Amino acid sequence: PGIPLIEKLGRIFTALTHASLTQFDVEVAGEISALDVKVLELAALKGIFADVVTEQVSYVNAPVIAEQRGINVRLITTPDTESYRNVLTLRGALSDGSQISVAGTLTGPKQIQKLVGVNGYEVEIPISEHLVVVAYADRPGVIGTIGHILGMNNINIAGMQVARQAEGGQVLALLTIDSSVPQQVLDAIKAGIGAEMVREVDLED
Repeated sequence: PGIPLIEKLGRIFTALTHASLTQFDVEVAGEISALDVKVLELAALKGIFADVVTEQVSYVNAPVIAEQRGINVRLITTPDTESYRNVLTLRGALSDGSQISVAGTLTGPKQIQKLVGVNGYEVEIPISEHLVVVAYADRPGVIGTIGHILGMNNINIAGMQVARQAEGGQVLALLTIDSSVPQQVLDAIKAGIGAEMVREVDLED
């Protein structure tokens, strides 16, 4: 069950990157770490390249693509987790010195795929086919503006979570959307709220 999740995490990770990747860590935490989890590393690599290379990405050629691009890949396992039985985390260092991370888990008897961390922010939101990730400076009225812009373009918000590390600091908003969001709408959101980042993650096959 962790394989489809980590492939999706890889695609989410890639959607959030803005420069070339130099270091890529696949962290497997919890009970699952006692198993042979090498396949999760391969699935993560398949996920990060799925939307960026023209060739079909497989478990066989994904490590080759990483090597060709000069990406150092590490698989890290630990039995320790804080909030969940198992957590899969992808961390990367980009060529401009910035860091990116996404974390996910499976919850409940139905093993629902959830995103539980993005760039150090703790969240918990089901992974859907269409996600919008917005980073901005904390202030009143921003959520209303985002909702208004999406509504004006007939785009429905299915769910939303807002996370912040300190009052008045940076905020990360995650929105699950019923349909794909055109680039001009993402640009309108960015301009309308002065966002640091607005990205859509399209996981529709």
